[in-house]
Formats: sequence, structure tokens, C-alpha cells
Amino acid sequence: MSHSPSPSSDTDSSSITTVEQDGGRIRQNGSQSQSPGMVPEYSRHWRDVFWLGIFIIHLISLGAILGVLGINRFQKADRLDIDRFTTKWVKNKKHLTETYWPFYAAAAGVGTFLGGIWLSLLGSKANQMMKISVHILTTYLAVISVFCFWGHQILWGVVFAIGATLQLLYVISVIERLPFTMLVLQKAVKLVWNLPEVMRVSYAFMCIMLLWMVIWSFGAAGIVAASMGDSVDDSLCWWLLVALSVSLFWTGAVLCNTVHVIASGMVFLVLIHGGREAATMPSKPLVKSLRHAVTTSFGSICYGSLFTAAIRMLRWEIRGLRSKIGSNECLLCCVDFLFHLVETLVRFFNKYAYVQIAVYGKSFNHSARDAWELFQSTGVEALVAYDCSGAVLLMGTILGGLITGTCSGLWAWNKDRDRVVMVGFTAMLMGMILVGLAMVVVESAVTSIYICYAEDPLLIHRWDADFFNQISEMLHQRLQHRSSTARDVRFNERVQEAVPI
Repeated sequence: MSHSPSPSSDTDSSSITTVEQDGGRIRQNGSQSQSPGMVPEYSRHWRDVFWLGIFIIHLISLGAILGVLGINRFQKADRLDIDRFTTKWVKNKKHLTETYWPFYAAAAGVGTFLGGIWLSLLGSKANQMMKISVHILTTYLAVISVFCFWGHQILWGVVFAIGATLQLLYVISVIERLPFTMLVLQKAVKLVWNLPEVMRVSYAFMCIMLLWMVIWSFGAAGIVAASMGDSVDDSLCWWLLVALSVSLFWTGAVLCNTVHVIASGMVFLVLIHGGREAATMPSKPLVKSLRHAVTTSFGSICYGSLFTAAIRMLRWEIRGLRSKIGSNECLLCCVDFLFHLVETLVRFFNKYAYVQIAVYGKSFNHSARDAWELFQSTGVEALVAYDCSGAVLLMGTILGGLITGTCSGLWAWNKDRDRVVMVGFTAMLMGMILVGLAMVVVESAVTSIYICYAEDPLLIHRWDADFFNQISEMLHQRLQHRSSTARDVRFNERVQEAVPI
């Protein structure tokens, strides 16, 4: 059993013991356990340097390409005389870069505004905003799907309709988890709200992202200006935009995860030392976290940013589908195979790695493996699997991107209807990245809370005793649920073996 201390019993806090059945989690009492703050820090060597080099080369080369594509149609069509190389695939028009560049300026403005609103309302209305994200996203996707069908964009109508369906199914599959998820998010917001310097870092990185988007949108506007709208010859321009979108996604993920590492380092220190004003807090912790994030650990951030987001989304969808399959053994077998495959990938690519990177300066794969083994050995993985705070924050990010894409798309609809899908798609991605930079500070706090709880539950108890009791009770429930499920599976297997064929 898991015995949680009474909130009123402060004298017992030094002898808290958390024990898990069947999960193997046994914590020594607080006076004997080793605080994470006392663990020797890894030497701050440069990690994953190869991926750092790849990212920098990618930025430099792509920046040059974007500049050429934008300048080629800036104020004069085919200024650099490069259209002759593309006439085999694209029938170029005489449109100019500055015709479409304002659409992306509007996307950047709307995305920045939404991200700024999120950060400004973080302390007072964040919980309501997250609830809105969960419940409004499905409707918004469905409405956009209808408008796409109405505008004869059948493919995109089908895409958004499938997105609305998957979103609805996912929300239905995790509806019982949302109260606990909102509790964790509320505590994470409380933690971040008391660290205004972390939010200033998020604002600063939004400005950095805006500077890169100026260059990126300049080249993207040049591609859109060279396209033929909905014609078959437009495929090359679409492939170029997709390639640019992948690049922008990676760049945005790198900046988001850099903020993630900085914020995680700060939150972890606050929880370890019992508050930012504690006498044991190191001097200038934010400066140190920032320096490590943009130097020795930046290669690990670049590496993890390539894979982590896609694997997380796949894991959420498979978990939701797996919980609603029922007794269809054939389908369950296929989904279980995918589930175990994704779980193996999660071992090496998970968002909790960034906390280990921030605190210990490990490589990404080393950090991800250590974080996952920590959760597995302590049983906290059952709690992490039940929580869907990352999915809720992603819903808010997607909603922000959709609003941004809608605003730019409506403007493009009035100016040039052939370019609505191109402009709307790329503007949506820009909005998602800008809003994601605002939301990542909350996710950093969530991951740090779970890592600290797995390292030493007393850290959470010292910070918030009521929250410690709630999270410990939920962990106890999840482990009991897993234990009973495992017993049922073993019983059914024995029954099937006993029944003669």
C-alpha cells in the first residue's frame, strides 16, 4: 500500500515512505534518501556535436536558399534569371514576393499576439484557456473542414475532417483523465508564475523566432509567387513548401526545447532548494541554465527536436485507440505491436530527457534512457502514462496555429483565392510555433515535477503538501489498476490453457 502523510503532520515529513505493490517502488525515509541536488553533476562537455553541426549547416544553407528565392521575385519577376531552370516543372507567373509577404507578416503578428496573451494570462486564466483548447479544437477543425469543402478544396476538407474525428475520439478516450491533468497543469502554472524571468526568456525566444520567420517567410512568399495555384504544375512548389515547413518545424522545435531546458533547469533548482529565495540557491541560476542550453547542451536539443514531437503524438493516439478497442483480438494484437514499438522509441526519445540535460548536461539518448528507467524503477511511469498534460498543451498550440492560419487564409481569399491553401498551411505552422514557445514553459514545469517526484517525493511534499497527497493517491490508484489488470490477464491465460481444444 502507499501510505501518504497527513497534511497536518509536519513532524512526520522526514519519515515519509512510499511503497508500491507489484511495481517495485520502495523509497527509504526522507532522512536516508539522497537529494537530487546532492547527486554529482556530469561534466559539462559538448554533447551530440554532430547534430549541432547539422543544424547550423541547415540554417546557413537554408537561409541562403530562402534569400535567393525571395529576391528572385522582389519588385521584379525573375530578377536573378533562375526561372529558366524550373520551366520544365512550373509555369511561372509574374507575381512578386511582396504580394504575399504581408500575409506572413499578418501570421507572425497574430501568432505573437496569441502567444503573448497566453503568457500574460498564465497566472489568472490559464486553466480556463486549456479547457477551451480541449473543447473548442474539435469544433474548429470541423468548421474549417466544411469551409474547405465549400471552397472545393476536397483533399484539405478530408484532412481536417479526419483531424476533427481523431481529436474527438482522443478526447473521449481520455475524458476521465482530464481532472487529474488539469490539477497537474494548475500546479505547473503556479510554479512558473512565480518565476517571471522564465517567462521573459520565452518572450525573448519568440522575438528570435520572429527574426528567423522574416527570412523564412520571404523565401516562402517567393515560392508562392512563382506557383500556378491549383494546377498540376504546382507540385514542385508544394514540395518546396513542404521542405521549408519541415525545416521551420525543426527550427521551432529547437527553440521551444531550448526554452524547455532553461525553464526545466530553473524549476528543478527551485524544487530542490525549497524556493527561489532559499539561501542554498546558486547565484544567477537563469544565466547558467541559458549558457548551458545554448552551448554544451545545444547539440542534444537539436538531436531530440527531430524525433520527440512526432513520437509523442503517435504514442498519444495509440494509447487512446488501445483503450477503446474492446474485445477485438485481431485489432488489439496489431495495436499492441505498434504500442510496444512506440514504447521502445519513447525510451530513447522523450520530453523528460530535457530535464536531465538541463540538470546534468548528459547527451540526449543518455538523458532519455535515464529518465525512463527512473520512471520504470520507481513506478512513476504509471502516473506519467495516465497524465495527458502534454496533449492538452498541444491542443492549445494547434488551436493557436489554426486561428493564425485562418486569419492569413481569409486575407489571401480576398486577394488571390488560388493561394489560400498554400498561405493558410504555412501560416498555421508559423502560428503553432509562436504559440508553442509560450506554452512550453508550463510543460517544462510539468516534466520537472515528475522527475523530482521520482527522484525524491519529499521535494514535492516540501513544495506543496496537498498536491503531494493528491499525486501519491493517484499513483497508488494507477498501480492498483495495473496490478488488477495484470492479474486478470494471467487468470484468462490460465483458463484458456485449461480449456481443451
